[in-house]
Amino acid sequence: MNRYWTLSDRPVGGWPDDGTFELREGPIPTPGPGQALTRTIYVSLDPYQWGYKRRRSEPAGAPCHARTVAQVVESRMDGYAPGDLVFNTNGWSEYGLMGEGVARPAYMIPRRLDPATGRISQAVGVLGMLGLTAYSGMVLQCGVKAGETAVVSAASGGVGQIAGQLARLRGARVVGIAGSPEKCRYVVEDLGYDACVSHLSPTLAADLKAACPDGVDVYFENVGGAVFEAVLPLFNPGARMTICGLIAHYGDDAGVDGRAALMAKGQAIFAERGVTVTGLFVGDYVADHQDAFLAEVGPHVAAGDIRYREDIREGLENVPAAFAEMLKGGNFGKMLVRISEDPTL
Repeated sequence: MNRYWTLSDRPVGGWPDDGTFELREGPIPTPGPGQALTRTIYVSLDPYQWGYKRRRSEPAGAPCHARTVAQVVESRMDGYAPGDLVFNTNGWSEYGLMGEGVARPAYMIPRRLDPATGRISQAVGVLGMLGLTAYSGMVLQCGVKAGETAVVSAASGGVGQIAGQLARLRGARVVGIAGSPEKCRYVVEDLGYDACVSHLSPTLAADLKAACPDGVDVYFENVGGAVFEAVLPLFNPGARMTICGLIAHYGDDAGVDGRAALMAKGQAIFAERGVTVTGLFVGDYVADHQDAFLAEVGPHVAAGDIRYREDIREGLENVPAAFAEMLKGGNFGKMLVRISEDPTL
């Protein structure tokens, strides 16, 4: 039997709780022509998934959506054989199909993984769409330059870790915003940020101003709320801001547009100082920029110039709790759940 988590029939609230998801069992799917059956190894848990679930974008009763690393069990799909390791979208499920007729976001294209290029879990992290997200926002949208000051919120998270290091490698002064003292130390001592302030500090705005004496030229937004309000008065003329996520607003009442509220709050300063604000959707960059991203970032990861921390939990039964914890900032690094054996370890 195949075990998987799906949304329950009860109304979805601002944040997930014990009744939001339901663990079900069903037959292991059988691959048809052009399809392969895969066993899930790692489930990626990311803030954007809560939007899918709050909007009920997934078919009723289907496994919750997520990017995954899996291993082929049976194949009727050209180019794939049992034992192959793949990136795909099995979701919160022990088994899943990929190939012809299997629904998935158009830009999440299954591909074979080579363990020689790095840990297979990195395919849903630094060498996957999280890495491309950081690259798209910091490099392609904001065009960070040597000598500028770049600020990254959620700096110890999956995307934030990479965004700040890309700015550092380009010669920028990089300031992170994170939570606990342990996370702030990690951002400075391990990731090489020049400074990091805590969003838990009662003097956040003053702390950030002290860490950015020359103002802010680039802001990589992952949070919103009070964090954005602390950054806003520090923007220099001609600054650039990318909006990757607004995790502080993901539990807002249904119908509240956190991005519109943020833009309204910043409108006067944006206009006065000529700040360019761009929304970030990684799907817009996959086709044209993924190869360039991997060519640049892959060697940096292999050489240790870009470091990357994962927060790996164990067991399918723990996926909902890990997801809820991640949404509240309880993770330390990229949140993953390993639900079956990783044959490369």
